[in-house]
Amino acid sequence: MGQIARDLGGRLAAEALAAKVNGSILDLDTPLKEDTGVRFLTFNDETGLDVFRHSSSHVMAQAVKRLYPEAKFAIGPPVEDGFYYDIDLPHRITEEDLKTIEEEMGRVVSEKIPFERDVLSREKALELFEGLGEDYKLELIRDLGEDAVSIYRQGDFVDLCRGPHVPDTGYIKAFKLLNVAGAYWRGDEHNKMLQRIYGTSWFDRKDLAAYLKRLEEAKKRDHRRLGRELDLFSILEEAGPGLVIYHPRGALVRTILEDFEKKEHLKRGYHIVMGPHMLKSDLWKQSGHWDNYRENMYFTEIEGVQYGIKPMNCLAHMLIYKSAIRSYRDLPLRYFELGTVHRHEKSGVLHGLLRVRGFTQDDAHILCTPEQVNAEIRGVIAFVQDFMKVFGFEYEMEISTRPEKFIGSPEDWEKATKALMDALEDEGIPYEVNEGDGAFYGPKIDVKLRDAIGRMWQCATVQCDFALPERFDLEYVGPDGEKHRPIILHRVILGSIDRFLGVLIEHYAGAFPAWLAPVQVKILTITDRSANYARSVAESLKKEGFRVEADLRNEKIGYKIREARLEKVPYMLIVGDKEADTGSVSVRHREDGDRGSLPLDQFINGVRGEMEPPRID
Repeated sequence: MGQIARDLGGRLAAEALAAKVNGSILDLDTPLKEDTGVRFLTFNDETGLDVFRHSSSHVMAQAVKRLYPEAKFAIGPPVEDGFYYDIDLPHRITEEDLKTIEEEMGRVVSEKIPFERDVLSREKALELFEGLGEDYKLELIRDLGEDAVSIYRQGDFVDLCRGPHVPDTGYIKAFKLLNVAGAYWRGDEHNKMLQRIYGTSWFDRKDLAAYLKRLEEAKKRDHRRLGRELDLFSILEEAGPGLVIYHPRGALVRTILEDFEKKEHLKRGYHIVMGPHMLKSDLWKQSGHWDNYRENMYFTEIEGVQYGIKPMNCLAHMLIYKSAIRSYRDLPLRYFELGTVHRHEKSGVLHGLLRVRGFTQDDAHILCTPEQVNAEIRGVIAFVQDFMKVFGFEYEMEISTRPEKFIGSPEDWEKATKALMDALEDEGIPYEVNEGDGAFYGPKIDVKLRDAIGRMWQCATVQCDFALPERFDLEYVGPDGEKHRPIILHRVILGSIDRFLGVLIEHYAGAFPAWLAPVQVKILTITDRSANYARSVAESLKKEGFRVEADLRNEKIGYKIREARLEKVPYMLIVGDKEADTGSVSVRHREDGDRGSLPLDQFINGVRGEMEPPRID
């Protein structure tokens, strides 16, 4: 097939990485046994990109093996924007070692070593990797339980691999090793800790340089660092991993965000409800969580009765619905809860506010008739769109379909999936399909937002559920006087408030818009003589509803300004003898600096709109 690409000429001859034939992704040197359609994959295809980066991980592994012959290899897959390889090595790899490995990778690339595929019987493969001392490969072969497995050779380096790969190592021209982390073999903390080397690779050095620049920008925006510097939150080992402690400023930002959400939900006809943090385990068995989600839950026992600490808010909402006889005239019912939930996440995946064990969801459940489903889904989509505009996010939508483990009937899953697709199509919104990634109780629309530096985050979701109404025997009386099943829409707008706050910190680089900033105005005195005037300015601003702090310290004004800017305060008001005499303030903004001197009331009137939550019509 490689010859076909070369014969076609043009860019394809240089950029073809692999080929798709009858649904299978194959190496370019795979011979075609019959006339068939061939689609060549390049760096512009997601699958081609995966092939390229998987090959990059093999180049890195070969370099490591040359430098450290005692190294044993686990797995080395492609990941978003790069690749990694898990390695068992007595020597602890350092930043200096990464540079040495990179240099050796350069030599592997310059040698243009072909990737050669071979298929071995299970017995031959076991014999080969036992001779190489590759214990992890032996375990993988045994677990596969297949009669034959494929391997790839790069000169003297051999790896167990399904492939495919690029034709030779010379294709991997632009790469960078990023860091080393610990990773348990197969993600199990009871297994040995391996060293995971992360890297990235690109088709040319220009793209690599642009990516590394984005990485540097991301480091500057890291919400964990900014959380410490801006005194927003902490996650302490003595309190427990994945458990967030919000400091006054961080708690204030969350409160502003949550109050804004409550107001917008009430405008849209939602009822605010509250459920307990734990429920009897029998309810979790009834809902299907026991069979399908138990490993993610925490349990406790009280007076001989087992309880599950809630990982989701839906069960209490089901019980509220069941507390009275419902008519079709009552529907839709929209229950909203800012509910704190807990989920068991392994310590290796915890990451600041973005992946925690305890978090609060802006959770709602809409119970409606089949005739109302389309309008309700579209209403949720409109709600999400309104909020994305508020925060300046672009977004994409994706529908996740039935997973392997699910409750309910396949027929109901088909109806639920169609309802989601119909709603998006009625709104003219394009979407991708993510096969098999739905919740165990229903398919879902996931909204993936794009932040200020182009990264994608999954926050909002709407799930269509026919199963839980059946399991909880939920009913309403229809216009025919008969009992009918409602349909449930599970939905979040921001998702986890904690995670969304982490995304916001990085999106804004800590510089929240004035309406969301914990401190909107900081008053800075030039000398002690103006302290009383500064206090009176602060009181006037507080009466107007502004969030204000006054820095009355006996420090140089330049130092105070620098500190306020580091704290990302939107407005600084500098006051001295002149301002005190004239009832004015000297205004500075964190972004464009000096805005001149204004009477205090003129400043208040000029910025009032910025200080209040935005209006959504």
